Amino acid sequence: MLSEKEKKEILKLAKLAIESIFKKEVLPELSKQKKIVRSFELRNGVFVTLTKRGALRGCIGYILPVREFEDLVADAAVSAAMRDPRFDPLTEDELDETEIEVSVLSEPKRIESILEIELGKHGLIVRRGPFQGLLLPQVATEYNWDKLTFLRQTCIKAGLSPDDWKKEDTEIYTFTAEVFSESELGSDE
Repeated sequence: MLSEKEKKEILKLAKLAIESIFKKEVLPELSKQKKIVRSFELRNGVFVTLTKRGALRGCIGYILPVREFEDLVADAAVSAAMRDPRFDPLTEDELDETEIEVSVLSEPKRIESILEIELGKHGLIVRRGPFQGLLLPQVATEYNWDKLTFLRQTCIKAGLSPDDWKKEDTEIYTFTAEVFSESELGSDE
């Protein structure tokens, strides 16, 4: 569990990363300045979700900790703002009305039965051959999906047919996420 201070620092880093694009500045290496935040030492995957007036505006992340945590947060934030193929790049004018939400992921666990899935607690990863799709735990809750709809939508996200989760060579993983946002925590600025 992250402290409120750590969550705020992670959100601040995500926002600084996005702002640095518009200012054409290099993001400062925060951890080298001072190691005040334990969260920058995490070994977790992370997703950054952007919403504008409650509508999805971008969501990109890392399932696994392939680099330093702070690098993952910064890159996911920039990617959500500028590289989510579902949306045009975020403009500087939109930034003030864009909400940042961060999901810090647990390590994915392969499941043998869909009975192991707990809606509202688990996110899903569906993998079949070269195709893979991920939906965060909060997605099923936000859309009021049942387990079957959640599985089907994760397959669709992977570029598979909705019922491919039933095929023998399909792997299903669950994970949990600690989710927090700017509106939930406020700002220290």
